[in-house]
Amino acid sequence: MSIYEADAYVRRIELDRSRIPSYQQYPYNLGVVRNLDSLKLHPKVTYIVGENGMGKSTLMEAVAVAWGFNPEGGTKNFNFSTQATHSPLHEHIRLVRGRNRPRDGFFFRAESYYNLATNIGVLDREFSDAPPIINSYGGKSLHEQSHGESFFAAFLHRFGGRGLYMLDEPEAALSPLRQMAMLSRIHELVQRNSQFIISTHSPILMAYPDSIIYNLTTEGMEVTTLEETDHYIIMKEFLNHKDKMLRELFD
Repeated sequence: MSIYEADAYVRRIELDRSRIPSYQQYPYNLGVVRNLDSLKLHPKVTYIVGENGMGKSTLMEAVAVAWGFNPEGGTKNFNFSTQATHSPLHEHIRLVRGRNRPRDGFFFRAESYYNLATNIGVLDREFSDAPPIINSYGGKSLHEQSHGESFFAAFLHRFGGRGLYMLDEPEAALSPLRQMAMLSRIHELVQRNSQFIISTHSPILMAYPDSIIYNLTTEGMEVTTLEETDHYIIMKEFLNHKDKMLRELFD
């Protein structure tokens, strides 16, 4: 094990194939699962990218649950369930840990963040001697902010450093300007000994230089660069040749 690997809170993701019932049923029929043996993670930022339907969120969810996070997001202390829809893939995931343990952690899932915000409100209305949970998110109800503001409140206030942060499509409610602010926030937290695993479609968020990008395809996954991703290529082509691409789309 290199020093580089040891610095990661999670060094590798491994798939235990011995108990998988069938590769003909979901989620084991996904290319990312069929071809997964061991996936090495970057100690700073690991990106999981690819087209819709490739299994990014399914893999992220399985890794998060295997770590102990709630399937719908939050810290290990959240145990609410709006609807149990997560797959059993986490039962076959083994996380190889580094020599250090994180002090903080959070699973940010864009599609169920509303449920998380609601649960925080419910818990804070219950009698407790502890400070309100919402104080860790900036002190203002997440339902009394715009979608983008409530997303960014978690990144800005709840993430404190020396943490393992798993983010599933965090750009969903963020403008391009806020995505750049998010990239800056990621850098701040990396400098505070944090590790990120991020599933995203955003070329802006994919731009963190000290990272690794895994592109998911129907055949599995491959290491790539930002400039080689379809997200970057298509966005660049559209911005540089907008009128031509619009003609092709509308013809």
